[in-house]
Parts: sequence; C-alpha cells; structure tokens
Amino acid sequence: MIRVGLVDFDTSHVAAFTQRLNHIDVGPEHAVEGARVVAGWPGDSAMMPERIPVYAEQLRGWGVEIVERPEDLLGRIDAVMIESQQGARHRERARPFLEAGLPTFIDKPFAASAEDADDIIALARRHNAPLMSCSALRYDPEVTRALSLREEFGTLLSADVWTSAALHPGNPGLLHYGVHGVEMLYALMGPGCREVRQVSTPGADIVTGEWPDGRLGVVRGIRDGQGGLGFVAHYEKGHHVAVIQGARFYSEMLKAAVRMFATRQEPIPLSETREIMAFMDAAAASAASNGKAAELR
Repeated sequence: MIRVGLVDFDTSHVAAFTQRLNHIDVGPEHAVEGARVVAGWPGDSAMMPERIPVYAEQLRGWGVEIVERPEDLLGRIDAVMIESQQGARHRERARPFLEAGLPTFIDKPFAASAEDADDIIALARRHNAPLMSCSALRYDPEVTRALSLREEFGTLLSADVWTSAALHPGNPGLLHYGVHGVEMLYALMGPGCREVRQVSTPGADIVTGEWPDGRLGVVRGIRDGQGGLGFVAHYEKGHHVAVIQGARFYSEMLKAAVRMFATRQEPIPLSETREIMAFMDAAAASAASNGKAAELR
C-alpha cells in the first residue's frame, strides 16, 4: 500500500481525495485502490485560511496523522500531493519532496506562470522525481467518451468548452477556476496551440486558441448566470454535447496518480502541463491588450 501525504488544507480536495483513497463514506464506484492518505501538513493560506482548521479536524478524525512541518512527512510517506489553492506557492511547497525524489502530484493550477512551471519541472528532473499536475476534469468520463467517439466520427476538429470562471487575486485570470475549462480543452484538442485571443467582460471570458493545422478551440468562462462545466466536440462526421455531472473525475484522476506513484511513469507529458500554463499566460496577455492575439511562449 502506497503511503500518501497531503500538503496544505485550504481546499475541499484534501477531504475528497482522502475519502476516495481511504474508502471513507464513498460507494465502490468512487473508491480508489492501491494508496492511502496517512499523514498531512495543514499549512497556511493567503486565499482561504478559514478552511484549514475544518479540514485538519476532519482528516484527524479519519485517522490521518497531522504533522507540524512539511518536512516531517519525509520518511512517513511514499508519495505526496501538494494541495495549496495558490499556484504561486507550489514550487516551494513541492521542493523538499522533489529533492527527495518522491512521486509528486501538484493540484491545479500547476504554477503561477509558464516560467514558474519551468522551474518546478527542472527541479523534478534534477532529482528524478515523477511529477503530475492537472485539473481532474480532464479525466471525466464524458471527456473519455468524446475521445473514443473519434472511431465513429473521425478527427476531432474543434471543441467549445464552458466552465464556471470565478476570479480570485491569489490566482489571477484563468488560474483560479477557468483552468478546469482549459484542461478539458487540452484533453480534447491535444497540445500544440500556437496563439490565443481572450475577450473579457465582468461576467464572462471568451478564450480562443488556434492550433497550427487551423483547428480552433474555445473556452467560455462564465461568471454571470448558470455556470457549470461541459463541452461540445466537433468531428469530421458529427458533434457531441456533454454536460459534466457528478464527481467521477476525482476517482479517475486519482487512479492515474496512484499508477504514477507505483510505476514512477508520468501519465501526462510535462511539456503539455507546461503548455497549459503558457496558454493561460497568453490569454492574460491578450485580455490586457483588448483581445489582440498572443503567442504561447
């Protein structure tokens, strides 16, 4: 059984992941085998500090050991999940575990920028530490189904994704919640986006990515009105509309993470994870210039 540690408790993910890995109050369709959360460091937060004592008490009640320093997890765990809401904290939070060569999952957003992502990736590579970061939405069964429909409908030519897009200064722009939509877009379209245009109003964002072969992908970030998550996939010979419901994506993502913990094989190329950060950087640059195209860097 792989022993997993959690770092920073300012997100509901620490409870959701522990329930699924430790088989607490979840049905068999949500339980994930092969790993168990055994310890965690509650940390602090510049975004939602009020959540930390609530989740610390909850995890303690589930038998998870609470430690005083993140370094105290070393020797107690075989893999770590960095759960800070704020991407800007992830490099330093992950550092001691990457330096120890531990398989490391970093929750979304991976970093504060593509440049910040480069530093994290370089640190992991120096110490041969397997690394994974994503939004769980890329593992939703609806996304998997849309990809399988290529056998029936042919090439997936474009995708239009919608997502709730709440804003927070701790994770500017798409980093806070719009990242879910960007992850779904990349799961459907694949990497290789060349440039991005973003137009924003107080109630919404429209982000269009152009791939070198002429394919277009769109993320609609919703703040006014009904939010939620979903997409339309357009193929050579058909269309597929999907609304994301439930939370099966957590279990499917955790299965991928546990496989990485066990095999040390990364399920998502880090070049793609880095490109997702560059996409959001370019979107922010475009929005700041009134929708002018911005190249990914």
